[in-house]
Amino acid sequence: MRILSLVLGLWLAATSLFAQESDAIEGVIGSQLEAFNARDIDTAWQYASPNIKRLFGNPGNFGMMVQQGYPMVWDNADVRFLELRDVGGLVWQKVMLRDANGGLHMLDYQMIDTPQGWQINGVQLLPAPDVGA
Repeated sequence: MRILSLVLGLWLAATSLFAQESDAIEGVIGSQLEAFNARDIDTAWQYASPNIKRLFGNPGNFGMMVQQGYPMVWDNADVRFLELRDVGGLVWQKVMLRDANGGLHMLDYQMIDTPQGWQINGVQLLPAPDVGA
């Protein structure tokens, strides 16, 4: 009985911690998406990981990449956070959103925990979700 109580207690603690992380991660992604809609590239840049910042060098280059490579992120609406997953030690947040024309897109955000909090370390466009009529 003691072992069962211990296991249950550890599981509840882990579930609670995962929920807190999920809220923080959704907050970071949501804030960056809002910044892109407001065309506030400097604010959007703050949510990028050090790796992304090294890769693009400055907010202007980063903003241009998002505008050209991820137009659904640049002009986003109806954002829905789906599952948060740990895949091989990497944290991925699946996000479904609509673009400016109403098209539905599925993205996977790789997140890293830094001294500044959770930051976005990359985004992958996933195959379009099946939408029935």
